[in-house]
Amino acid sequence: MNHNLLQGKKGIIFGALDEQSIAWKVAEQCTAEGAQIVLTNAPVAMRFGKIHELAEKIHAPVIPADATSMEDLEKLVSESVAHFGGGLDFVLHSIGMSLNMRKKREYTDLNHDWMHKTLDISAISFHRVMQTLWKQDAMNEWGSIVALSYIAAQRVFPDYNEMADAKALLESFARSFGYHFGQRKKVRVNTVSQSPTVTTAGSGVKGFDDFFSYAEKMSPLGNASAEDCARFCAVLFSDYTRMVTMQNLYHDGGFSSMGVNPALLQ
Repeated sequence: MNHNLLQGKKGIIFGALDEQSIAWKVAEQCTAEGAQIVLTNAPVAMRFGKIHELAEKIHAPVIPADATSMEDLEKLVSESVAHFGGGLDFVLHSIGMSLNMRKKREYTDLNHDWMHKTLDISAISFHRVMQTLWKQDAMNEWGSIVALSYIAAQRVFPDYNEMADAKALLESFARSFGYHFGQRKKVRVNTVSQSPTVTTAGSGVKGFDDFFSYAEKMSPLGNASAEDCARFCAVLFSDYTRMVTMQNLYHDGGFSSMGVNPALLQ
């Protein structure tokens, strides 16, 4: 059931790759709630993804942008504002990639050149996006910016490798830039720490199936789905969360508050 939570609002969604992507679900949910959106992803991801299928389905333009390129981001934001005929009300950052994980390098034997790339793509890109929005004064008052994170930013999940460090940095950017955006235009900036989710990217994490099963059993409500995350993001983009900012919000079925669940001991 939809409630027109985002009627008249306009935003940019980063990272929709295919039907399993959380960003894909967020784009569908936001559109269903009355929003207009621009879709974007890196050109290399667009070549093997299905973003144009989503664009056709929800009647949204696609503007390619490498989130590690300031030139691409400046073009994306300026063209989006021109498309909408005004400022943005929300932005979703759903971007993450680790070359070390792809190459199966252990945390104690990282290739640091690859690690720099991981941090640039998965975290620094968030600062780049917000800096671009800031410099172009592209956000409307009381707008909302959200990035997707994971609890490995606070706790040790060895197989999550250097992505844990990237998520910790991502969350720090949300707090630091959230202060400046709040002072300037009442824009809020938050991260959503989502349950392990079956996505094309997430499934590539070593031991993901065991990881997913463990979280499912530990969480009183079970793992939050991509669809549930999309609904949560829509609420964060709406006027019902105007005073929520600089927070890391756990959307994980209760996992983050658990010590042990007897179900795991049986």
